Amino acid sequence: MLQNYFVSTWRNLWRHKFFSLVNIVGLAIGISSSLVIAMIVHYEFSFDQFQLDKDRIYRIVLDTKRDGFEGHSAAVPASLAQAAQGEITGIEQVIPIYSFPGDAKADVEVPAGSVNKKTFKKQESIIFTNSDYLALMGYKWLVGNPTIALTQPFQVVLTKSRAGIYFPKKDLQDVPGSTLRYRDIEVSVSGVVDDLEKITDFRSKEFISLPTLEKTSLKDDLMLNVWDDWMGYSNLLVKISPQAQPSQIEQGLNTILAKHSKKEHFFSELHLALQPLSTIHFDERYQGMDIRIAHKPTLYGLIAIAGFLLLLGCINYVNLSTAQASTRAKEVGIRKSIGGNKKQLVVQFLGETFFLTTFATVLSIIIIPLLLQAFSAFIPEGLTFSFLGYPSMLFSVLLIVLLVSVLAGLYPAFVLSGYNPIQVLKNQQLVSLGQSRQALLRKGLTVSQFVIAQFFVISTLIISKQIYFVLHADMGFAKEAILTFRTPRDTIATHRMQFKQRLQAIPGIASVSNGFLAPATAGGAFANVSYFNGKEELKPTVHVRWGDDDFLDLYNIPIIAGRNAIASDSLTEIVVNEQFAKEIGFRQPGEALGQFLKYNDKEVPIVGIVKNFHTQNLHAQLAPLIFQNRWGDIFHVKLRSAHSGEMNWQKTISDMEELFKENYPDGEFNYEFMEDSIKKFYEKEQATASLLNWATGLTILISCLGLLGLVLYTTNSRTKEVGIRKVLGASIVQLISLLAKDFIKLILIAFIVASPLAWWAAHRWLDNFAYKTPVGWWVFLVSGLGMLLLAVLLLSVQTFKAAAANPVNSLRDE
Repeated sequence: MLQNYFVSTWRNLWRHKFFSLVNIVGLAIGISSSLVIAMIVHYEFSFDQFQLDKDRIYRIVLDTKRDGFEGHSAAVPASLAQAAQGEITGIEQVIPIYSFPGDAKADVEVPAGSVNKKTFKKQESIIFTNSDYLALMGYKWLVGNPTIALTQPFQVVLTKSRAGIYFPKKDLQDVPGSTLRYRDIEVSVSGVVDDLEKITDFRSKEFISLPTLEKTSLKDDLMLNVWDDWMGYSNLLVKISPQAQPSQIEQGLNTILAKHSKKEHFFSELHLALQPLSTIHFDERYQGMDIRIAHKPTLYGLIAIAGFLLLLGCINYVNLSTAQASTRAKEVGIRKSIGGNKKQLVVQFLGETFFLTTFATVLSIIIIPLLLQAFSAFIPEGLTFSFLGYPSMLFSVLLIVLLVSVLAGLYPAFVLSGYNPIQVLKNQQLVSLGQSRQALLRKGLTVSQFVIAQFFVISTLIISKQIYFVLHADMGFAKEAILTFRTPRDTIATHRMQFKQRLQAIPGIASVSNGFLAPATAGGAFANVSYFNGKEELKPTVHVRWGDDDFLDLYNIPIIAGRNAIASDSLTEIVVNEQFAKEIGFRQPGEALGQFLKYNDKEVPIVGIVKNFHTQNLHAQLAPLIFQNRWGDIFHVKLRSAHSGEMNWQKTISDMEELFKENYPDGEFNYEFMEDSIKKFYEKEQATASLLNWATGLTILISCLGLLGLVLYTTNSRTKEVGIRKVLGASIVQLISLLAKDFIKLILIAFIVASPLAWWAAHRWLDNFAYKTPVGWWVFLVSGLGMLLLAVLLLSVQTFKAAAANPVNSLRDE
């Protein structure tokens, strides 16, 4: 019996090669896309799920408030670790994690002090911690004693891969005792652990013992004994006991913080909280420890897209399968007349669907590596094709095959198996079928396909329009042909001045400024500023920028009242923007001139007002800002536009790098154009738009295949009608209009249904922006006309073929 099913299935698929190909392609598109999405989603949700007792592991985070402004930090005061260990019951393990201050990187000298030493520049993934960290993450020890390896000062444990880089000619057993130098700290290797091949956000490769900090200047750099300030390099994990309640632990932590911190400080409220290990990968509020944050709404959106694509593939299969009803009806009639029952026929047709789905799945798996390469910009780092071999992913593949087989095959199986053999063999079944409820259902499925397609098209157009708007909006400052780079900290002002003068001498450079951050930056820089208006003290949340005399001119930021502040290392004058003047109560910005602000316990006069400019992306409203005239570690360079062309700019940048290396031989020359910096503000939005572009294209493709199926079904079922009308004098144009008008109605119905849904979803997304593009009526018009035109082109081919056919062939058996 099974052999008969298989032979029948193969013969039917081979006999209808075109339908089989279209079905396989439609299903393969939906399945392959869904599998890639399933890999991405499953990978993101797999982070840090392997640790023992993971439900009892927390990261301590810090929430702050000041004048209605809320802040969140993954970093905590470094002194908290020791206090928490000794003063709070219910904590099993306290695991501090400290990185090198600065850029969290270090030059590593191997072996330390040797004549044949080799220096590895800017090594990453180096932390100061204890042996509990290695146990928590489940590192396997290859060499060394885990109980003593990180207990003494100047000890370090390496991973196997990092030991292989530093000591390529040594066996692992000989690595302990070797010396390394991190910046000015010399340590001895006390152990080697295997690399952690788990999906985790904690990817450190070198572990220096905590007691080392007490013996070096890093003790002060990391502020190990300070309670009212903290660095981004100070993080803390804890593992609580099974009986402990997180709320009690939090209460104990905040009691310690209140006891040790000053009564008055910059923030009106400080609160320590326990962040579960499972949420670290998804909580955007607490970014730190070089952890990549995944966006849960985006992942849920991807799941929805995968569901839509699978659904479209199933609808497509149903339409194409029922379109073949006229060619399968007699087969069903003959099988029933010789003893076949409905159950056997249902099993046969479901088997065909399962076979086709399995084939499409195999094809999908083959093309997944190509999709991973095509979607490389959206694939999380560490996700490879091998992830498909995980048991959970193999189960997902099997589930998709079964789900698609049932959803796609069940309806056609029951329809085809339900034919009356007597009516079929008398050629009466298909006549009555044309006006049946099944035909209405097929039309409803096609409308559903195009509703989804129209929804994606409209949403994509609106999102793309908003991204174009934010990338080209007037930010209030010049951004074309401007780049920035940071120099190593230089305490001698004359060095920076001389360096600036030499930069200005490079032919391709129009102007140079030195200062702090660019006008708009992803990072925040705030100042503690207050103004007393005679009745109350106002404390707006203020952004701060500073630069030399050329900063405002370079960025074309006009002073609309007063003048620029006099350059000075000690703050004597200050410039504010229009928004600041407005927030302290002045309707006309110029009225704020001469007023005194309290800045760091010092009275400073306002001497100038600059025009408003955006200091952050367009998600946020314009912020009050103060500007100081002083030097910093960042140089801002405007290139000459007369030297157009990338090659000329590259020559100028090369000259800049050569001059940089001459002045700062140990520094790294890393530059970034302002336009690229602004693009980075909207990386998530651009990724969303790109994914929607792909989803839209796939949705339209599958929908058109479904429309083709309905066209084929209709033309097959109305062949004799077309022949009779043609004999009676109907023209080809009239016949095409007759056959196409029903499909046009379906497209219009889909547009009417999809438009309000897309409008609502787009406006919800646009609410994330303080400044947004208007959603014009033309977006809906372009979407509707574009989809209608595509459908008409597709319809014209098949309907013309049917209308132009010789009526003798269709009426021959009458």
